[in-house]
Amino acid sequence: MSNTVYVVVALVVGVLISFQPPINASMARMLESPLLAATISLFISCILMLMLWLYNDNGKSLNQLAVLPWWIIIGGVAGAVFVTSSIIIAPILGMAAFIVCIIAGQLFGSIFIDQFGLFGMEIKAVSLQKVFGLILIFTGVILVRLD
Repeated sequence: MSNTVYVVVALVVGVLISFQPPINASMARMLESPLLAATISLFISCILMLMLWLYNDNGKSLNQLAVLPWWIIIGGVAGAVFVTSSIIIAPILGMAAFIVCIIAGQLFGSIFIDQFGLFGMEIKAVSLQKVFGLILIFTGVILVRLD
């Protein structure tokens, strides 16, 4: 598959992710509980991933659980933090401001991960272009929040 296809898929995933906070926030209002809404959302994700894993893997990779590093749990914690905070914060900030803040935080974290090769990623030195991109994103955060 060419990189163009991956870029298009990533853009579609980005659109889908933008649907998640308002849908989950609506569920939280209906249930009168942001935490229950987050739990339901993550439970649905868990069930879907379990079905996909069982279909594709047949449990063959279970023996690898014992050798995972401690920091692997951060991925699940980050997902729970994102879902829960999006339910609470997106309705307050608005979707555009929330998403641009998330993207700014992701870019900052990604540059840090690249620079130090954290979590098994290949080291990619921070360039002037990346720093400039980060400055532009943070400028975007300010501009979106001025509205």
